[in-house]
Amino acid sequence: MTAGTTVTLVRHGRTPWHEDNRYTGSSDIGIDDEGVRQAQVLAAWARRTGPSAVYASPMTRTRQTAAPVARALGLAVHTDARLREVDYGEAEGRTLAEMRVTHPRSVELFEHDAAAHHLPGGEHPEDAADRACTALREIAGRHSGENVLVVAHNTLIRLVVCAYVGIPLGMYRVALRAVTPTATTQLSFRPDGAVTLDHYNQKPSTPQEEIPGVQV
Repeated sequence: MTAGTTVTLVRHGRTPWHEDNRYTGSSDIGIDDEGVRQAQVLAAWARRTGPSAVYASPMTRTRQTAAPVARALGLAVHTDARLREVDYGEAEGRTLAEMRVTHPRSVELFEHDAAAHHLPGGEHPEDAADRACTALREIAGRHSGENVLVVAHNTLIRLVVCAYVGIPLGMYRVALRAVTPTATTQLSFRPDGAVTLDHYNQKPSTPQEEIPGVQV
C-alpha cells in the first residue's frame, strides 16, 4: 500500500428480526420496508461522500443495502464471503431470552466472555475476526489512497473494531454498543500497516431533499 485507505464499514438495513433482536447470523433474510428507506438514505449520503468502490457480504440483507448505493455511484457491488456475519449456531433465529430458557449455563458463560464461550454450535469470534480483518486489509491494499464502502454486519463490525484497537474480543458486547442499521464506522489503513478508528456507529446524515421518494 503506497497511500492510506479509508474503509467505511456500514451495517445493513433493518430486517424483520431487528425489533425482537433475534440472532440473524447465517440466516439469509432480507431487509424490511424501513431497511429499504435506510438504504436510500445511505445511497444519498454516499453520493455526497463519493466512495470509489462498494463491497458487501454475500448475504441478501447486505446486498440489498449495498445495491442502491452502488447504483447511485455507478459502481458494481463486490461480494466477499469473509465479510459475512458470525454464525450463531443454535441461537439462529432466536432471542437471547429464548436461549436463556433452553441453554442457561451457555448464556451465562457467553455473557461473561463472548469469545471464550461463544453460543452453542456457533462460529468462534476469533475465526470471524481473523477472516474479516484479512479481507479488509486486502481491500485496503487493492484501493490504496481511496475511500471504500463495505456493507457488513453488527457483530462482525464490532469484532473488527476490537481487533484493530486492542479491545479483547470477548468484551465486544460490553465495550461497543450494537451498531445501528446503516450506521457508519470508519477505519483508516495507513501505509505503515497501522489501522486507526476514525468514528464508530455514526448515522449517515443527508438532507431530505436528496433522498429518493422522500417528500419535503
